[in-house]
Amino acid sequence: METIELGQAALAGGNGSLSLWTLFIQAHIVVKIVMVGLMAASVWCWAIVIDKTILFRRAKSQMDRFEQTFWSGQSLEELYRTLSQRPQNGMATVFISAMREWKRTYEGNARSFGGLQMRIDKVMDVAISRETERWERRLLILATVGSAGPFVGLFGTVWGIMTSFQAIAASQSTNLAVVAPGIAEALFATALGLIAAIPAVIAYNKFTTQLSRLSVRLEGFADEFSAILSRQMDERS
Repeated sequence: METIELGQAALAGGNGSLSLWTLFIQAHIVVKIVMVGLMAASVWCWAIVIDKTILFRRAKSQMDRFEQTFWSGQSLEELYRTLSQRPQNGMATVFISAMREWKRTYEGNARSFGGLQMRIDKVMDVAISRETERWERRLLILATVGSAGPFVGLFGTVWGIMTSFQAIAASQSTNLAVVAPGIAEALFATALGLIAAIPAVIAYNKFTTQLSRLSVRLEGFADEFSAILSRQMDERS
């Protein structure tokens, strides 16, 4: 009974405005919940997009500056002292973790350096994994909204059309002016689902590609730095 009354109220407004706000106000409570949820998900996704855009741009800039400094000929010890005094991310974190293990072994007057290379590689792998995990944070939300958003919107549309058909049957009228408002407010939910999902999918694919490129750069630097330390170990042995 309540559903029919809501549907009749929506149909009664069929001769009025079909603005987006009117469609939202006249929608069934279930459809309203779907719409509000999709709008909130869209705002959340855009906040993540802005945050990740700044994060990846900053990470790339930091890597560029670090590589320029690292290959400028500055000594490893001096670079380590400079970087260890302030928090670092990305490539500098990998460098500091490797140098910390290096210095811990040599300053500890260890008698055997046989496992040093393996330990350095391990700590660099851990540093890379932590950086990758930090970059990946909240990307799953974009993937979830991108895949589930259209289906949530479709659920709201199906529910709205069911309500409209019930109201049509109660009013015993199939006039287009009577049917159109109910169908329009039902389809509005699908539109919101697509509005939330399409940017989320595009952003997720873009950030996944950028993440892959940054991870490859970190792994490449780790391999190069491991080779440099390996040569120094050979010279000291």
